[in-house]
Amino acid sequence: MATETTSAAADAAPGMPQLDFSTWGNQIFWLVLALIATYLILSRVALPRIGAVLAERQGTITNDIAAAEDLKVKAAEAEEAYKKALVDARAEAQRIVAETKADIQADLDTAIAKADAEIAAKSAESQKAIDEIRAGALDSVKVVAKDTAKEIVAAMGGKADAKTVTSAVTARMKG
Repeated sequence: MATETTSAAADAAPGMPQLDFSTWGNQIFWLVLALIATYLILSRVALPRIGAVLAERQGTITNDIAAAEDLKVKAAEAEEAYKKALVDARAEAQRIVAETKADIQADLDTAIAKADAEIAAKSAESQKAIDEIRAGALDSVKVVAKDTAKEIVAAMGGKADAKTVTSAVTARMKG
């Protein structure tokens, strides 16, 4: 019988307390009270903190974007300054090259003029020496021709005086 009593009591008792219609009024009251308390806690404590964090993040993002824009502008300015410096450096290099070429050309012209003067002086000396050698050679040829002519005339049995031999050799040398 004891099993019958427990089984009858189990059949008479409702299953889950949340589904018992007699306690729904209390449950709805506490649900509304819990929702209001949750709303108040969230709206007064949690949401302002979350809002502050979001605002801080937005401010940081905005500042970072502004700083990035400033850095971008500075980078563009630096690039322009670099390009200008590069153009100026190339122009300066071209100017230095032109000046160096002009200096080298001037030095070269001076050296060429000096070498030309030395060559002209040596050429004049050489020409003078050649003229002296020619003059000496002509005189030597005349002396040899006179001696040879005397010897040839003497070898043929003739007699020639020095004046006749000299006039004959001189006439023949002129052409």
